[in-house]
Amino acid sequence: MESSPRSFFARNDFLIRRLHSLSGLIPVGAYMVLHLVVNASVINGDASFQNQVLNIHKFGSLLPVLEWTFIFIPILFHAVIGFWIIAEGLPNPHQYPYGANYRYTLQRATGMIAFVFIMLHVFHMHGWFHNESWVNYVVKPFGGGQFKPYNATSTAGVALQSTVIVAIYIIGVLACIFHLANGIWSMGITWGVWTSERAQRRALRVCAAFGVLLTVVSGVALFGMRSAVNTPEKVDAVRQRESVMIETKTATGEIEKNEHKMYHAPEPEDAATSAIDEK
Repeated sequence: MESSPRSFFARNDFLIRRLHSLSGLIPVGAYMVLHLVVNASVINGDASFQNQVLNIHKFGSLLPVLEWTFIFIPILFHAVIGFWIIAEGLPNPHQYPYGANYRYTLQRATGMIAFVFIMLHVFHMHGWFHNESWVNYVVKPFGGGQFKPYNATSTAGVALQSTVIVAIYIIGVLACIFHLANGIWSMGITWGVWTSERAQRRALRVCAAFGVLLTVVSGVALFGMRSAVNTPEKVDAVRQRESVMIETKTATGEIEKNEHKMYHAPEPEDAATSAIDEK
């Protein structure tokens, strides 16, 4: 009896796993580190962070192409293959209570948490898509699309004032950090970078230190962003400085004027709506 033909994944298992491993480091992991470091620059003042964001947006219409090529597509690839690996994996930390097996389980658990968090984060800050109908009927009603790059500190900081949101971000970011740090360690074994038990122990300590460092950086970013605009007076002051930077950089041609990237105060309700609400 002839056996059924093997699937594409089965035929290319080695290559797919290597690409999955590599994509987790470059570009996904590298981007995450850069993203956290840029966000943490708010510790030097809101103008410092705003300047970093505006430098990124100097790419103009090329920016979405770069984002999809080097960020979104690699993340989706890494996630899809990751879920496939999880589906066929059989960790058993209770029967084999060794650190490596627990890390194996945590690597997959944090991968799933990280993916859900990234999806929520992108929706919360950017709304996923910029289609007008999508924005009006999905993004705005569900509190998405909070971040405006030309008003980076004020919009991000205000979006992070909720305690619930902060808790979600802490859990999600920690999952991402563990997944990256532990993933680097396991990648080193997979690629034969550290093969001896002694080398693996050293690498584990280095990766753990890297994870702790990233945790500190992420804490600086999260709580620095919150504290920058945690009072109405701070929000107004930050927005005034952002307006000056926008005017200066658009006047010099460093960035293009783009109303969609700017914060606009909510329009007041019309008289009829207000009257109905009062009743």
